Amino acid sequence: MKRFALAGLIAATFAGTTFAAPETYEIDPTHTAPRFEYSHFGYSNQIHRFDRTSGTVTIDREAKTGAVDVTIDATSVNTGFDTFNGHIQEKDFFDTATYPTITFKSTKVTFDGDKPATVEGDLTIKGVTKPVTLAVTSFHAMPHPIKKKDAIGANATATIKRSEFNAGKYAPYVSDEVTLIIALEAIKP
Repeated sequence: MKRFALAGLIAATFAGTTFAAPETYEIDPTHTAPRFEYSHFGYSNQIHRFDRTSGTVTIDREAKTGAVDVTIDATSVNTGFDTFNGHIQEKDFFDTATYPTITFKSTKVTFDGDKPATVEGDLTIKGVTKPVTLAVTSFHAMPHPIKKKDAIGANATATIKRSEFNAGKYAPYVSDEVTLIIALEAIKP
């Protein structure tokens, strides 16, 4: 009898409780812009971007968990100058003929309240994988006003050393440290 009473108490306790499920969003390639910034011989900081990105973001704000899986088409690097786009895709830098993609796969998402604050994960460039922590500088979730679906947006940054990914030509004249600047939007399918 005590077992049935305990089972009934447990059932009653959880009957009114709803559990939020993780929500998965698909990256919107038209509003996602991975960029990178570096010092060019100390004259100026150059900022370039990749034009094609795909992947998913899964988030459970109640459980404070998440996952990010992103693939960047390295051949879509855009410096604003076709000749330099080709140069930066050569073996000394991205070597896109051998490594056409760059990937990031999260291993841990840390929250501040109900918003992601950091995303730790593995960044793979030129076949070399290194741990990277992205600092999330903004996060927003709401229904998309045009697509009428739930959407999220975030900005994040991190600093890496390109030489750790076998892309260190001209360092230190062209800075070894590269700042990653990510603007991401994702929509529920």
